[in-house]
Amino acid sequence: MLAPILRAVTDLLVRLYDLPARRTLAGIDVRRALPPEKHAVTTWMRETFGLHWASECDVAFAHRPVGCHVALREGEVLGAACWDATARGFFGPIGTIESERGKGIGAALLLDCLHAMAAHGYGYAIIGGVGPVAFYERVVAITEIPGSSPGIYRGMLR
Repeated sequence: MLAPILRAVTDLLVRLYDLPARRTLAGIDVRRALPPEKHAVTTWMRETFGLHWASECDVAFAHRPVGCHVALREGEVLGAACWDATARGFFGPIGTIESERGKGIGAALLLDCLHAMAAHGYGYAIIGGVGPVAFYERVVAITEIPGSSPGIYRGMLR
């Protein structure tokens, strides 16, 4: 049996002037995080996805406006996404708790962030170091950036 062919990790380009509408989800608040929520969100990111993502989340909180968006249900963090963390114009990381995946939370977070980036004056967003691109293809029009692997993450300490 042949193993499935996986695409190489690549960067993606998204046109911010051609985005689908934001998505709303019943009972879930998707919004920009508030500065006093920094420690709660970065701790959640570290515990759920590790130190690298927590570091990017921390940087996203340093911007004005804050570049971290959250999905909450009754005060519980279900997911988070960041922009302008690793580099200006970059989207990511994005993550949703495993029990809530497939319910549209990631798509809502992605669109909320991309609309915020457009409002901030960006014409394009780069989604860096994407492995499986299917999620992004379902939500927004993307263009793979040839030769972008390993890209900005080349030589990163692990």
